[in-house]
Amino acid sequence: MTVTLADVAARAQVSPATVSRVLNGNYPVAAATRERVLRAVDDLDYVLNGQASALAAATSDLVGILVNDIADPFFGIMAGAAQSQIGGPEGAGAGRAGGEKLAIVCNTGGSPERELTYLTLLQRQRAAAVILTGGAIEDPEHSAAVAAKLAKLADGGARVVLCGRPPLELPGGGEAVAAALAFDNRGGARRLTEHLLTLGHQRIAYVAGPVERTTTRHRLESHRDAMEAAGLGDAVDALTVHGPYDRRSGYDATLELLRREPALTAVVAANDTVALGACAALREQGRSIPDDVSVAGFDDLPFSADAMPALTTVRLPLHEAGARAGRLAMGREAAPAGGIATVPADLVVRGSTAAARG
Repeated sequence: MTVTLADVAARAQVSPATVSRVLNGNYPVAAATRERVLRAVDDLDYVLNGQASALAAATSDLVGILVNDIADPFFGIMAGAAQSQIGGPEGAGAGRAGGEKLAIVCNTGGSPERELTYLTLLQRQRAAAVILTGGAIEDPEHSAAVAAKLAKLADGGARVVLCGRPPLELPGGGEAVAAALAFDNRGGARRLTEHLLTLGHQRIAYVAGPVERTTTRHRLESHRDAMEAAGLGDAVDALTVHGPYDRRSGYDATLELLRREPALTAVVAANDTVALGACAALREQGRSIPDDVSVAGFDDLPFSADAMPALTTVRLPLHEAGARAGRLAMGREAAPAGGIATVPADLVVRGSTAAARG
């Protein structure tokens, strides 16, 4: 039975005119109403109109790039590099009408609901490609919902690329994801902790990211593995604090860790931004870096080399990965074998780490 506009309106408890406005995007609609309509459209798998049936598998010149926080250099670098391959000179001529693709950055703010909403909007706009960046939320229900959205996008002709996000298990074993570029967070985190252990550190504190993020779990698990291999695993839980991936989190968490263990000799931070907050807290407490406490970050963001002292970190090739994701999304680079490529994470030793004090 064909689903009609009236069916969607009834499901969303709005008028058919409101449904039309949401789908056409030509009239302002309250955010809550828009999300209710899009949810009804998705639940009923509504095809826009009679003419759209013939275009169901056709794609537009639109490419969506989903990020958690565009103000975070981690995401900004990847999004900018991807966009350079989509809408810039290198992407010219790739559009449906012979012109460039239009890349739009969708800032989810880390919200699972916004992520699903953006995927629905991109599906309804028949996006040519979608790039999802950064770690995923570890919630089975949300993961299943994202996988279902990506399967629908792929069925409509969109090319889906994951950049810095683990591969997804798709419904029915389908292959909706054209390629997944997975960062070696585990390997990088282990090498970082082993570096500190080699320097003689034993009381190593860890400022971790949000509990629900895959990136957090992968990095923390490898830190724990390295500590356990050194016979220090029992101290990990007591010297770990979780928080957002921002400077304030590093500052607050480090003060808490100093309260728990005043004699700590090293702090590993969830990322370089968090590490800056940790450094600020240590200096405020009269601790010298690295003479009293070594500090290490992750990602090797541009400011890391200019920090005082320069930050020991793990380099992720964010620009290269983002550019590759853009080429894969445009079909200008062949997908890796098996559809998955591991992006290396390299230890970069700078002045913020030194031998543990006696």
